[in-house]
Amino acid sequence: MAKKDLVLELKQKAKELRKEIITMIYKAQSGHPGGSLSCIDVLAGLYYHKLRIEPKNPLWQDRDRFVLSKGHCSPAIYSVLADKGYFPKSELDGYRKIGRMLQGHPELSTPGIDFAGGALGQGMSFALGISLACRLDKRNCNVYCMIGDGESQEGAVWEATMAAAFYKTDNLIVIIDKNQVQQTGKTREIMDIRNVGLKWKAFGWNVIDINGHDMAQVVKALDKASNMKNKKPTIIISNTIKGKGVSFMELNHKFHGKAPNDEEYKKAMDEIENIDVRKFK
Repeated sequence: MAKKDLVLELKQKAKELRKEIITMIYKAQSGHPGGSLSCIDVLAGLYYHKLRIEPKNPLWQDRDRFVLSKGHCSPAIYSVLADKGYFPKSELDGYRKIGRMLQGHPELSTPGIDFAGGALGQGMSFALGISLACRLDKRNCNVYCMIGDGESQEGAVWEATMAAAFYKTDNLIVIIDKNQVQQTGKTREIMDIRNVGLKWKAFGWNVIDINGHDMAQVVKALDKASNMKNKKPTIIISNTIKGKGVSFMELNHKFHGKAPNDEEYKKAMDEIENIDVRKFK
């Protein structure tokens, strides 16, 4: 497939996944739309272009792994996994319901989930452990981990950052969804993590900086990161907008963990339907 066609196909896929995210949260009247919408373009690029996975064999030992450290954004990963065939799409209707598969934070009992997300700051250390295990087992796979910018205020993130560089884990690729907003306001006003690229570079990482909504940049970054076997881990700084694609959710901390009401749901779905994927970035 020509790169231009691939990018357009991935953009369209991300648009459809946005609808699933909003619908899932609306039906549950609970969930985190803002961060799910900000990371879905990267997840589309990752799952439909880059990851070596087998949905019919989710525990395939030589698969690439993905750790969603910002586990509250589970609607994003659930929408992808259902579309990829890990479980029936009808399961999305049971999101956050007692006794159903898809809980608010991912659980290992869900096909396609490699990490039980919960407390922020833990996923990077877990992903580092997987990358070291894969190296010991001589498995030719990459380990991807998505963290948030608010999450990066956690000290455990920086312990893992230091350790990953020390152990030369060039099969570890971290993506920071730098969407600028956390639960109670703008990240820069709560605990600024400015010059984040320089910080990771100083720790000895490869650093790639992109617009996380520009699918051409996403594809290029994922391709580059997966091939950088220089005894350094890699971080992709994905500059995004919280709530991207729904105007009243964009950069609005109130929609960090708030479900849309009837009127908001209709408006959100209309706006997503009217996205021109050729111009979206």
